[in-house]
Amino acid sequence: MAYFYLGTAITGELVGTNLLKAAAGFTRFWPSFGAVMAYGLCLFFLSLAMKQVDLNVVYAIWAGIGIVIMTLLSLFLWHEPLNLASVLGLALVVTGVVILNLYGSAH
Repeated sequence: MAYFYLGTAITGELVGTNLLKAAAGFTRFWPSFGAVMAYGLCLFFLSLAMKQVDLNVVYAIWAGIGIVIMTLLSLFLWHEPLNLASVLGLALVVTGVVILNLYGSAH
């Protein structure tokens, strides 16, 4: 169940971040309201996931998957550019998440 909560938290982060972009610096009410609500749900479900999975693993997965998917969404939804440094950075993040999942938890 912890990974379901984590997936829900990641989804909330992705929705909230896209709504932040649409909110244009909190100048548009509904996207701003939606962003705050999405982040609230995101943090709630993140806290539920942390009850069962180590903090470093949960946070690495949440941040890592969020960064990778958000980069893809920003590329396709918002038409933002992607360069070689961004791809290298994403590869390093994914590598870090894999290492933490394999060796970071003290089981």
